[in-house]
Amino acid sequence: MSNQSVTDCCAPLACEPLSDAGAEDLAPLFKAVADPVRLRLLSLIACHEGGESCVCDLTDAFDVTGPAVSYHLRILREAGLISSERRGTWVYYRVNPQVMARMSAVLVPAPATAAGAVS
Repeated sequence: MSNQSVTDCCAPLACEPLSDAGAEDLAPLFKAVADPVRLRLLSLIACHEGGESCVCDLTDAFDVTGPAVSYHLRILREAGLISSERRGTWVYYRVNPQVMARMSAVLVPAPATAAGAVS
């Protein structure tokens, strides 16, 4: 996955079609969050106080095994959506804001035009 800025990647989908390269670059990111457990994990990490979350805080939030949570965290980490840091026996996770910004940039709706604006 390349390390592009938001503007280098692609314009919002509602403004212009996504290029082949832009689609290839973004598809793994959207695929990684296209799972309810991973989407919740991402949300829990992003919303956690201090912007990072210990794996011990995450496993209790799910009705799945610890290894299943670890698997989903690995998928998010490999996609570049989160990073991790081991501190003693625990691993702490943090959302990668640049990657999240790239994903959200293509989902921004087109600005309302004067002709299309509803009064």
